[in-house]
Amino acid sequence: MIEEYNIIVAGVGGQGSILLSHILGNAAIAEGYHVRVAETYGAAMRGGAVSGHIRIGKSVFAPTVRLDNCDLLIGLEPLEGLRVGTKYISPEGTAILNTRSLNPIDVNVGNAVYPDLNIISGSLRKLCMEVIIVDGTNLALKAGSLRTLNIVMLGASAGKGEIPISKKIVEETILRMVPPHTKEMNKKAFELGWASV
Repeated sequence: MIEEYNIIVAGVGGQGSILLSHILGNAAIAEGYHVRVAETYGAAMRGGAVSGHIRIGKSVFAPTVRLDNCDLLIGLEPLEGLRVGTKYISPEGTAILNTRSLNPIDVNVGNAVYPDLNIISGSLRKLCMEVIIVDGTNLALKAGSLRTLNIVMLGASAGKGEIPISKKIVEETILRMVPPHTKEMNKKAFELGWASV
């Protein structure tokens, strides 16, 4: 059992960051860990920044990850992944980024330019050990719904071996926590994410 492992899920409102954080927290509890989960919100609207901090270990107390101490960053939205990563990712950490961008308001109104994915991933590579790019949006659509993006990215993270929880427990937790009519779709999303890495 690990002493401490820190995960941050970074995305925007509507992508399922909070559900993913709670799935990870509940799966870690089922694995026998102590867990702390905290959420942070930007603008309180669909498309505003949302991130979930999941701290797993033998004895973790503070709910949020310390600066430069994130072992795994799951970026549901690439620029949000970079924004959170610049503060929290550990030099030994791993970032797993979705390829699909969702423009923030500044970009939509012409006050900023959205950076290329290569610039985002290159910037993160200077901050951490490994950056993995996953076409999570298309895999979610292949699973049956864009709303399964969070589960695709969870599958990719687990498939890469970045989550200290057994595959069986993660799958059982997903099926317990998603709406009953979406279970098969989410199961497929998890498997597609797992196979993508």
